Amino acid sequence: MAKKVTLLEAKLLNAEREVLELRSLTAGKPQVAFSAALMESGRGNVGPFTTNTPLKYKNVFSNTGNGYNPSTGIFTAPVNGTYFFQFSMFNNIGPPSNSAVALMKNGEWLVSVWDVSQSDGHDIGSNAVVIALEEGDSVYVLLLENREVYDDDMHHNTFTGFLLFAA
Repeated sequence: MAKKVTLLEAKLLNAEREVLELRSLTAGKPQVAFSAALMESGRGNVGPFTTNTPLKYKNVFSNTGNGYNPSTGIFTAPVNGTYFFQFSMFNNIGPPSNSAVALMKNGEWLVSVWDVSQSDGHDIGSNAVVIALEEGDSVYVLLLENREVYDDDMHHNTFTGFLLFAA
């Protein structure tokens, strides 16, 4: 019995050392990451709207650092740094397809995905960027006016971002 207690104590000490080592690796380093899908449940089109409209990704998979706001669809940088963002767009619209979204930084167009084919539907596209942000900068996906996207419980439309390294 004494050998088992000694062995368990040694394992506990080792585990405590590993936890301390992991904490030292992340200590003082900001952790920022989020990922979300457009709809929490159900299925259907989002849009069209008469003006360009930020998409609100309501099904939040993760939001470390709380930079993403599902009520507005806007990510606000909590720290200066270099960030990675990716978004996808799906339409389930029979001909003619009419989907277009753009990734925006502080109201300025960065990259986009379009599907305006006149001969098919059920298309998906994605895009990604690595950009420098300052604390308070905003990034969001904009659904262009008179366009629409489709989502369902397969979560085809996603918005993801994370801090690569702090400045």
